[in-house]
Amino acid sequence: MLMLAVGAARAETVYVTDNLNLSIRSAPDNEAKVVKLIPTGTELTVVGEKTKSGFTPVRTSDGVEGFIQTRQTMKEPPAREQIETNNKTLKALQSENLSLKAELKMVKDSITPGTSLEKSLAMERDKLSLELNELKQAAAGVVQLKNERDELQERVVNAERKQEQLERENAGLKNTSDQDWFLYGGILVFFSVILGFILPKLGWRRKSSWDMY
Repeated sequence: MLMLAVGAARAETVYVTDNLNLSIRSAPDNEAKVVKLIPTGTELTVVGEKTKSGFTPVRTSDGVEGFIQTRQTMKEPPAREQIETNNKTLKALQSENLSLKAELKMVKDSITPGTSLEKSLAMERDKLSLELNELKQAAAGVVQLKNERDELQERVVNAERKQEQLERENAGLKNTSDQDWFLYGGILVFFSVILGFILPKLGWRRKSSWDMY
C-alpha cells in the first residue's frame, strides 16, 4: 500500500498559487538553503510524500529538485494562467481556421468549371469510365468463355461415358458370341460322335443284306 501511495504521489502535478516568486529549498525547513525561485503558475512534479513540517518534495521542468510549502501549491493552475492558456489556444485555433478557409477557397477556385484542373479531372473521369467499360466487356467475354469451356467439358464427359457403355456392350456381345460358338462346337462334336456310332452299324447291316442274296 505504501508503494502504491508513493507511486500515486509521484504522478501528481501541482502549481504555485502565490503572486510572488516562491522558494524551492534544499530541505523541508524554512531556514534551509534556497535552490531556486519560481513564479506563480509554475508547474511542479511531486516526487515524494508531504512531510509533517508542511513541505512537499517537488521537481521543476528543468530537473531541479527541492521542497516547497504545501500550502503554496494547488492541483489546478491559477485562474489567470488558465485564462492565458485558453486565450493562446483560441488564437491558435482561429489562425488555423483562417488557414483552412484559405485552402478551401483555393481548392474551390481550382475546380471551378472551365479551369484547367476541372478539365483535367473531367478527362481523367472519362478515361476511367472508358477503362471500366472495357473491363466489363472483358469480364463478360471471360464469363462466356468459361461457360463454353464448362459445356465442352460436360460434352466430353458424356461422350466418355457413352464410349465406356459401348465398350461394355461390345464386351458382352463378344462373350455371348464366344459362348454361341462354343455351344455350336459342342453340338457338332455331339453329332459327330453319334454319327461315328451309327455309320459303322449301317455299313454292317448293308453288308449282311448283300450276303443273304
